[in-house]
Amino acid sequence: MQERYTPADVEAAAQQHWESTDAYRVTEHAHRADGSEKPKFYACSMLPYPSGKLHMGHVRNYTINDMMARQLRMKGMNVLMPMGWDAFGMPAENAAIKSKVPPAQWTYANIAYMKKQMKAMGLAIDWSREMAACDPDYYKWNQWLFLKMLDKGIAYRKTQLVNWDPVDQTVLANEQVIDGRGWRSGAVVEKREIPGYYLRITDYAEELLAAVKDGLPGWPERVRLMQEHWIGKSEGVRFAFRHDIRDENGEPIQDGLLHVFTTRADTIMGVTFCAVAPEHPLAQHAARDNPALAAFIEQCKQGGVSEAEMAAREKEGLPTGLNVTHPLTGAQVPVWVGNYVLMSYGDGAVMGVPAHDERDFAFALKYRLPIEQVIQIDGKDFDASAWQEWYAEKPGVNLPGRLTRSGAYDDKDFQGAVDAIAADLAAQGLGEKQTTFRLRDWGISRQRYWGTPIPIIHCPDCGPVPVPEQDLPVVLPEDLIPDGSGNPLARSESFLKCQCPKCGKDARRETDTMDTFVDSSWYFMRYTSPGSNAAMVDARNDYWMPMDQYIGGIEHAVLHLLYARFWTKVMRDLGLVKFDEPFTRLLCQGMVLNHIYSRKGVSGGIEYFWPEEVENIHDAKGVIVGARLKSDGSPVDYGGVGTMSKSKNNGVDPQAIIDAQGADTARLFVMFAAPPEQTLEWSDTALEGSHRFLRRLWNWAYQQRERIAGPIGTRVDWQAAPSSVKTLRRDIHTILRQADYDYQRMQYNTVVSAGMKLLNTLENAELDDADEAVASAVLAEGMTVLLRVLYPVVPHITWKLWHELGYTFQHGDLLDAAWPEVDEAALVLDEVELVLQVNGKLRGALQVPASADKAAIEAAAAAHEAVGRFLEGRPPKRVIVVPGKLVNVVG
Repeated sequence: MQERYTPADVEAAAQQHWESTDAYRVTEHAHRADGSEKPKFYACSMLPYPSGKLHMGHVRNYTINDMMARQLRMKGMNVLMPMGWDAFGMPAENAAIKSKVPPAQWTYANIAYMKKQMKAMGLAIDWSREMAACDPDYYKWNQWLFLKMLDKGIAYRKTQLVNWDPVDQTVLANEQVIDGRGWRSGAVVEKREIPGYYLRITDYAEELLAAVKDGLPGWPERVRLMQEHWIGKSEGVRFAFRHDIRDENGEPIQDGLLHVFTTRADTIMGVTFCAVAPEHPLAQHAARDNPALAAFIEQCKQGGVSEAEMAAREKEGLPTGLNVTHPLTGAQVPVWVGNYVLMSYGDGAVMGVPAHDERDFAFALKYRLPIEQVIQIDGKDFDASAWQEWYAEKPGVNLPGRLTRSGAYDDKDFQGAVDAIAADLAAQGLGEKQTTFRLRDWGISRQRYWGTPIPIIHCPDCGPVPVPEQDLPVVLPEDLIPDGSGNPLARSESFLKCQCPKCGKDARRETDTMDTFVDSSWYFMRYTSPGSNAAMVDARNDYWMPMDQYIGGIEHAVLHLLYARFWTKVMRDLGLVKFDEPFTRLLCQGMVLNHIYSRKGVSGGIEYFWPEEVENIHDAKGVIVGARLKSDGSPVDYGGVGTMSKSKNNGVDPQAIIDAQGADTARLFVMFAAPPEQTLEWSDTALEGSHRFLRRLWNWAYQQRERIAGPIGTRVDWQAAPSSVKTLRRDIHTILRQADYDYQRMQYNTVVSAGMKLLNTLENAELDDADEAVASAVLAEGMTVLLRVLYPVVPHITWKLWHELGYTFQHGDLLDAAWPEVDEAALVLDEVELVLQVNGKLRGALQVPASADKAAIEAAAAAHEAVGRFLEGRPPKRVIVVPGKLVNVVG
């Protein structure tokens, strides 16, 4: 055994051993030595995008997974921990535009480098199951399932309203529209209606909602609430305003009915206007002879189309000059075009009740529209010039209230009014109660190159025709280089040209590719069926799924998880899987934070500095109040701590840590610094402390190697051992019991604490009353417990020490060594210490046998020298015993 701890040598030896023995390859239906089948456990981290390098968030996520996988394997479970690559998407295209190389080349190079880093981290990944979303063998099944959904009507084609960048000639996601402009080109974004493919996730809305409310107990409450809000179930009334507005052919537009949906049907008597989306047929009709309205509608096409952006946008509108008829009063209601109304939501129209809706109130004030109160709450005065929160209260729900100025509905509470109004609308054939969802169907068409080709062929005679199943996959050419001027597939004749599967005539392929959320909606099931060419998943998927533990960031709490749940339910309905939900338990790990330093440059831009480039300035209380550059002492602004980011120069390269201090140091730090679900603040000092601990562990093992090396030949009767040995064993097994509990609840920071306590306990053990054989045996027992407790955290150094100390001969390779069991007998005390009081005042401590009864304790207390001293020789009048805690002698 070498004297000094050298991480590079230790980690190289461990990794070479694991690779040469193919230690992490997992098979289904694995068995124990006794022939019994091991229970399966599938633990999976969300797959990374191959951006080029691992970051500390990756290190934390994968180490959490690795700790779980290793510990459960030691506990006799058949554990699967796979890895793959979310390899399609815009970052690769942007890199290609910048470097003028195909996205495929950039992606595969990054995958190779990041895989090398993961292996350097010592992760227990079964690489035989590796997948990449850009592999045709994988995305073939995206295409196959899309065609199945198309056949079942789950997938369909319709015109969609999108963000269009007129310079880059591409559709932008909502998050790529910044202040109404394209994130890359800076061009003013337009709204356009273009055809695209959708998946009917709304058909599953009720089931998706029911599960997050009642069926996912292993998920964090905040994630379930986020999904519940996103699905957004609303109970309300859909009804229509009649009109006689006719198109150029003299036909009533939309059959003479303007439909709206409301959750507040009780306020229907307070409607003073209706607002329609700029794309609504009534708006388009009115704009034909109204240049100002036509110009306003064109203006509305600029900017994003997300619900959040619409909510934040200043509410603007113009009157159409058209009117519709109130279904209950017969009054004429003016129709406005509003920039805040989305055609893609509901019917593209809303009823305006300014007295009881804050958005409508602001709109009515701005354009001087009537504001008519129809809800009254006792003790509250209505003021049409200023909004108050109670205006929107539901009568009888949050505050006592009733309808007012509502004719036959006066004095009714919320539910009574809704029931009566819905019945009256239904009697006219104009409305009914309806349940709606905030969730919208999933649009998967992307006007991008680097993604799964949508398997559709466009024939001039037959229209859109599905690619025959036997012709899958439609392979994406990997040699194209995007230049920012639209989708290069649209200019690739070798990709475009084909024959119509129906009529055989010349046709062209669809150039849209699939949303990358498609790729991540089922990859975790492909891990279970590697090499399956005949089916999307096979019988091995039935063994591993549903997943036992999923680990990933809170940023994926809604869309990715929702789409994965939907995709699973579609696969179930198509007979591919037998379960309803893919993830039994979910852990959202916290972000890794670091200090941010910057200053504004001469040109007005912000320049960021690496933490190692500055020195902090502290106030009298030690709080950082500023910083200065080490190079020239010039001042730098301190921005607190924030998520690690390349753009802010506050990231930490894990490879640099691995090279300098070893992967085990990085792993120990990220697990010890905070509980897995909480944010972790980076600290160079704490990182160095983690490295010092590992050196201490190595040094103690080296110093004690002659005493603790195995196999231990002496069989010890621990019950007959000296008190110092019993005390040490009690401490060892007490700490082990806590570590065992912390592993079960995934509090890995306290697992590390347990390991540190164990080392302290062994270092400080005083065994002078024990012979050498017994002392060596108890120290060796403690070391085998310590190495097994720490092994899932720092597998390299523990594996090496286990091997060097000869424990392999007695316990097997550390990878599959049995998890240590708490010896309950070691926790039993021979003696207990009780607080000793005399007349209620603390006077010392009393040692009694653990088995002593009340009479024995009373006798021992009465005989204690402190009692005699403080009672001045008088006999006790009474002795009060609180079992296990104290004795109070009253004299």
